[in-house]
Amino acid sequence: MTYTSTDIQAIFNRIAPVYDRLNNDLSLGMHWVWKQMTVSWSDAQAGDRCLDLCCGSGDITQLLAKRIGATGTVIGADFAPAQLTIAAERIAKIYPPLDNINWVEADALNLPFADNYFDAATMGYGLRNVTDIPRSLAELHRVLKTDAKVAILDFHRPSNNLVRRFQQWYLDTIVVPKAAQLGMTDEYAYLNPSLDRFPTGDDQIKLGLAAGFSQAIHYPIASGMMGVLVLTK
Repeated sequence: MTYTSTDIQAIFNRIAPVYDRLNNDLSLGMHWVWKQMTVSWSDAQAGDRCLDLCCGSGDITQLLAKRIGATGTVIGADFAPAQLTIAAERIAKIYPPLDNINWVEADALNLPFADNYFDAATMGYGLRNVTDIPRSLAELHRVLKTDAKVAILDFHRPSNNLVRRFQQWYLDTIVVPKAAQLGMTDEYAYLNPSLDRFPTGDDQIKLGLAAGFSQAIHYPIASGMMGVLVLTK
């Protein structure tokens, strides 16, 4: 099945209420560690203006906001309004409050921001889901300032056959049944094909350079089941 942008948007709107729980299961509870690594690799500094693209329920947005402090600003952007609603509700409960976050509904292929606008950016579990990866990377390049970095976290198909078989077993026996319990079987059937078509780390580096970034490095983590692509404009 070929998924359109509208299909994917509808999927993420539907899974919004259980997104955090299933992310935790899918990552073996390690997603907070990987998200913190992603924020660190973005090189965001105190007072910066930052973008968290495909922000989902706002985990990375929250980490970015704490890193840059009260003098900085973070925009959490996502094309699924249900995700943004949950993100805003979650962050509003944090004490002391994080007043440096703005939520924006936005398409990763056509960002509503000016050129050279952000000092740093992150993207968690979003690049795998866009329908045009080169265009999404080109848009990130456009909105970042010169020398700024974007750190892009996502699930991958590991190259090691043993690890790959473990990943597939885990998806089939743990994640999909849990999704079924929550009434999300069809939505998480999307996960396998999205992994199958996602470029390898080396190919992501090539795509980043082709989008205009001056430097690109890919860090495989979790035995290659996860990776962070770091691009410098």
